[in-house]
Amino acid sequence: MSEPQLSAAADLRSSQPPAVSGPSNLRRDLLLRLRVDGPSTPDQLAARLGASRTGVLQQLRALEAAHLVSRQTIRHGVGRPRHLYDITADAQDLFPSGYEGLAAGLLAAIEAVGGTDLLQEVFAARCRQLGTRVREDMAARVADDAPLFERVQELAVIQTGNGYLAGAVANVDGTIRLQEHNCAIFHVASGSPAACQAELELFSDVLGAEVVREQHIIGGDRCCSYRIAARPPD
Repeated sequence: MSEPQLSAAADLRSSQPPAVSGPSNLRRDLLLRLRVDGPSTPDQLAARLGASRTGVLQQLRALEAAHLVSRQTIRHGVGRPRHLYDITADAQDLFPSGYEGLAAGLLAAIEAVGGTDLLQEVFAARCRQLGTRVREDMAARVADDAPLFERVQELAVIQTGNGYLAGAVANVDGTIRLQEHNCAIFHVASGSPAACQAELELFSDVLGAEVVREQHIIGGDRCCSYRIAARPPD
């Protein structure tokens, strides 16, 4: 997600005030209004939100630049054409979704049907799927024989793309750490320890290295931190 989209996401997810009190609130209110009402003109939006047309246009242009709204020109006889604005598919991620709740419910159902063993099998299968995708992504960006730290850096980029806000650090003593500052599946992982174990195995597999978790968000730490070292020769 781009920087303007991140800003809009934060605006949308904050609590809604009773009245527009600044550009951030207006951007959020415009997205909400378009989500509920559908395609609208700047005049319609200004009237519904009690905002100035100039302010509405300014924020619509910012949202359009961030690919969160689109603009359609409607011509009707003589005179100036009308512009209709609507949210784009990119804006959908800014609105609440029930995917994580659905996933947690499905996992609970799987465990109820087949017990812990079946749940672990499900996560193992998911781990294999992710491993294939991550290896393909890494192969496209770094050489197979690239230094371990370079591969850990690329894994951090991939994990950041998946919502984990990850980074790689090489310490002066030669130790390498992968740190994830967000858990993108927090509620799932909270209820299913197998999810975190699967991630640990995934990292070890795609890096071909020894991976030890030192900090854990689920355990109350500020981040998930993994110490990564090359495997000793056979």
